[in-house]
Amino acid sequence: MSMFGGGFGGFHTGGRPAMGAAGRKGNGLPFAGIPDDLVEGVAKLEATEPDHGDPRAAFDPVNDDGGRVSLGRLLVGRPGLLVAAAIAILVETLLLQAGPYLVQVGIDHGIADRDLRVLVVATVCFVAAVLLTGVATAVRMRKTGVLAASATRDLRIRIFAHLQRMSLDYYTKEKAGVTMTRMTSDVEALQSLLQDGFAQFLIQGLTMVVVTAVLFHYNAELAILTLVLVVPPLTAASLWFRYAADRGYNRQRDTIAAMFADLAESLNGTRVVTAHNRQERNVVAHRSVVGDYRDANDWTGRINAIYGPGTSVIGLVAMAVMLLLGGRMVLRGTLTIGELTAFVLYINSFFQPVQQLVQLYTQYQQAKAAVGKIRGLLSTPPSVRESPTAVALPPVAGEIVFDDVSFGYLPSRPVLSHLSLRIAPGETVACVGPTGAGKSTLAKLVTRFYDPVDGSIRIDGHDLRDVTLSSLRTQIGVVPQEPFLFAGTLRDNLAFARPGASDDEVWAAVDAVGLRELVERAPDGLDTVLHERGQSVSSGERQLLALARAFLAEPRVVVLDEATSNLDLRSELRVEAALDALLEGRTAILVAHRLSTAMRADRIIVVDDHGIAETGSHDELVRSGGRYAAMFDQWAASAGRPPR
Repeated sequence: MSMFGGGFGGFHTGGRPAMGAAGRKGNGLPFAGIPDDLVEGVAKLEATEPDHGDPRAAFDPVNDDGGRVSLGRLLVGRPGLLVAAAIAILVETLLLQAGPYLVQVGIDHGIADRDLRVLVVATVCFVAAVLLTGVATAVRMRKTGVLAASATRDLRIRIFAHLQRMSLDYYTKEKAGVTMTRMTSDVEALQSLLQDGFAQFLIQGLTMVVVTAVLFHYNAELAILTLVLVVPPLTAASLWFRYAADRGYNRQRDTIAAMFADLAESLNGTRVVTAHNRQERNVVAHRSVVGDYRDANDWTGRINAIYGPGTSVIGLVAMAVMLLLGGRMVLRGTLTIGELTAFVLYINSFFQPVQQLVQLYTQYQQAKAAVGKIRGLLSTPPSVRESPTAVALPPVAGEIVFDDVSFGYLPSRPVLSHLSLRIAPGETVACVGPTGAGKSTLAKLVTRFYDPVDGSIRIDGHDLRDVTLSSLRTQIGVVPQEPFLFAGTLRDNLAFARPGASDDEVWAAVDAVGLRELVERAPDGLDTVLHERGQSVSSGERQLLALARAFLAEPRVVVLDEATSNLDLRSELRVEAALDALLEGRTAILVAHRLSTAMRADRIIVVDDHGIAETGSHDELVRSGGRYAAMFDQWAASAGRPPR
């Protein structure tokens, strides 16, 4: 074993230049500036803040590096840190191997020659080498820590940006827990390797090179014999371990992703689980998922238990042989006791890196498996992609044309087939029909959540595939069937599409949907913090907040997907009155579950049999006695209203 080495802990901090007022997140109030007596203290405080990168980093919906991610790319992007870390690693490695040489000098030229001065000098040099090694180790850990943190920060942002690019079909096919694993455990496995693994790999690799050279310097015959005894069996064991570890750690990444997916699903569905008394059965199911992860860990543990001790046995046998042969050389006078001692110490130093490399290879395999999973995610293109030649959509009047549109979520199961429809500017069209007929699909195609398989969709003559996504979606307001509220204040959620909206504009939207009572009774008004997913308000109030969000966005086209389905009668009446103000002068597509909402539209289309079965006003469709008339009679009977 080397006489001394690493193991010095530490922490790191970084700095960033002081930010001006414009760099801070506002609270809606005018910023009056920092008082003069506090400027110096604020500057000192901000100087200690870590660097989190450029907060104005732009999101590019078109360009993406794809799957070009690797361990090497994560390192070479910061040459300054990389060079500083490499120098510290080189100095640390050389100092680590000074110990056995100084022991040999102290024995042969100090103790054997009875020279106290040489013994003292060797001892002082030994202590100095220990201290300098500690300094080099601290510098190396500081630089590699900053390098790893910066690289993984950028990787997390890149993964998050790619997830923002992905289309809706990705999230319907992939479990949320699996996606979370890419951002958590996979990136953490990479950070662990980048922070200490690569540095240790270089240190141990350089140690083996330096020690081999020193062994040949002391005695070439013993050095060659050492390599003959060690290299062949060690190579065979390493090749086996590499093959087994590749399988084991890929299986480990898959099972941990499955475990996160099952956990996320159970947490999101906790109300349903409780309502149906599924707790015990869910525990049993999760035990099976966790058991698969345990089995994967058992597999990797078994192969490590074989490889690690096996390499130790190889090293100890080689050391015993060297001690025997080297001792005979000392007895014959061809080798000094100090040289034999140094030789044995250096042999131990040769095998210590082998043990370290075993652990590092395990860490490397985990990181390699994580890179594979991340590369797979980044290599997955969004199904709805913005064209590199896309142009900004100018302000539109709101004409929407479906031209021979066909679409299906699965190739073998079409939802819409050769559908053609024109919606005039300012016209309100309600889509009704049986569940699964394709009503919501029409809404998703207009907002370009999906692209049609055949045909085209145009707004004011512009094909949706030829305009930028941002310019399209800023002119389309969407109220989904299941409104989503983010953790934050009421104001943040209302102004989600228009963060710069004034208080007067926010209150106007609140009044438009009749939410003033809710806001005024909230503890902090518009600054009241909502719980995650808006669980602190009722489902009807969540829908009203989503409607107010659409009011505030001031879109040219409005898409409401079952927007009144979760409202009680009183709220429905308020919302329907507010809809008249929202839809005035705007093109609107209403996916209607309640016919009372559809009746307010200028035109109603009945979607069925992969297309439009009927179209016309409410009165026209009722008089025709077709599918809509049958639906109306059924709805009227259930609502206690007189039939047609």
